[in-house]
Amino acid sequence: MKSSSPDIRETIFRGHLHRDITAVIRAEAAGVVSGLERAAETGTDLGLKVSSTLRDGDRLDAGSRVVELRGNPCAIARAEDVIIGTLSKSSGIATAARRARETAGSHFRVVSGGFKKMPTEIKHIVRKAAQDGGIGIRILDGPFVYLDKNYVRILGGIARTLLAAAPLERNAAIQIRGETGPIGEEAVEAALTGAAVVMVDTGRLDDLAAVSKALREKGLRSGVRVAFAGNVSLDDLIGLHNRDVDVVDVGYAILDAPCVPMTFDVIDSP
Repeated sequence: MKSSSPDIRETIFRGHLHRDITAVIRAEAAGVVSGLERAAETGTDLGLKVSSTLRDGDRLDAGSRVVELRGNPCAIARAEDVIIGTLSKSSGIATAARRARETAGSHFRVVSGGFKKMPTEIKHIVRKAAQDGGIGIRILDGPFVYLDKNYVRILGGIARTLLAAAPLERNAAIQIRGETGPIGEEAVEAALTGAAVVMVDTGRLDDLAAVSKALREKGLRSGVRVAFAGNVSLDDLIGLHNRDVDVVDVGYAILDAPCVPMTFDVIDSP
């Protein structure tokens, strides 16, 4: 078996590996920090001393120091390759999540369940970043079952799908899209069959209004939560303030948020 190639930095820094170098990562824009725990673990694995006055979920100002790292030149150079990436993307997601939560205010709860569509390798990173931003990733707290449109299609309707899940003895959230009948009638059917949440998964405000009207006319609104999803953007949230909705699921607008730009600079090189 061939041995792996030597790190060229060991050649470049030969004769300097005894030196103790300090570097800092700074934010170039305001935001919310996420990824500090992973950055500390990565730095420690590289043999660096890692410190920060911040915690995941704290606000960042433009120019603020995020992390300080100390170690030999090779380890510092390796850290530049990996640690900014550990922080900047996660912080971008956390920043978007915080903006969503603050825009929603007390009008409704914001969640981001779209992390399930991310690659398995980064799902935990995306989930943690959204939580650091202050939003949830689940429509309901505690055990529940989520029945999406494909369950409804396979099982042949709203009521049939809810009845199939009933033996689980969990709260059920079900997607409604107006595929088996008018969407208001689907909401009523779901509520009468015991759904805890009806998810209007069309992104259309007219559908949300139709669901609210149908549930209220049947006296069912107080017994079921109404959720809304479907390519909802952060700018859409203000327009939902006066809508009859309990939970809004914002997916890619949060999870595909741009990175918080950061710089990596050596500040002490004795």
